[in-house]
Amino acid sequence: MNFFTHLGKYLLMLKGMFSKPENAKLYWKEFMHQCADIGVGSLGIVSIISLFMGAVSTVQTAYQLVSPLISKSTIAQIVRDTVILEFAPTLVCIVLAGVIGSKIASELGNMRVSEQIDALEIMGINTKTYLVMPKIAAALVTIPLMVILAMVLGIYGGRFAGSAAGILSTDTFDKGLMESFMPFNVTFALIKAYTFAFFISSIPAYFGYYVTGGSLEIGRSSTKSVVVTCIVILLSDYILAAALL
Repeated sequence: MNFFTHLGKYLLMLKGMFSKPENAKLYWKEFMHQCADIGVGSLGIVSIISLFMGAVSTVQTAYQLVSPLISKSTIAQIVRDTVILEFAPTLVCIVLAGVIGSKIASELGNMRVSEQIDALEIMGINTKTYLVMPKIAAALVTIPLMVILAMVLGIYGGRFAGSAAGILSTDTFDKGLMESFMPFNVTFALIKAYTFAFFISSIPAYFGYYVTGGSLEIGRSSTKSVVVTCIVILLSDYILAAALL
């Protein structure tokens, strides 16, 4: 019953977001602020993770492919598909769930505990639309772009690691990248990116918006939101893979 209570409140929160903005310019300003906060603020960690993720994939794939009958270009194919299908959308989004999710939950939780949300509601502002909607919209815009960046940097990191470690030349790696490429893999990765972006922004927003208690509860709510978001991401990852692949 506790699960259905939370699910119902979560759906009602999402429903309450869709109302006419009181001041369109104010909402646009908040949306752009969230885009800068979520997107630009996470570029560093996404770039570092993606580069090393691709590099490690190349080294470990080369370690396992010891047969002389297998072409060196196969390493590039495996790294390409692994990065595009799984590492870039799923691993990066799990990291962003911790970075962005905890920030959203703690920000809204602090506003709820300090009664800033109540003050906004007294002023006649729909707080669900003003506080939650820009965060979800900004995540849906910026997180897929960061996933695309993670794909590019992951493949480049694998290419650099293969050349630096003497595993395969850059020409061989580039040849493997073009072999048996399926464009649908990129489409599938973007579908996962948009799905995960919605969960990364909406679930922590729910836990932060409805937090009760003091500062201690804000920390607990933030931690719980990250855990629940990661579980939902992994569950939806399996569902999407089973349905679309």
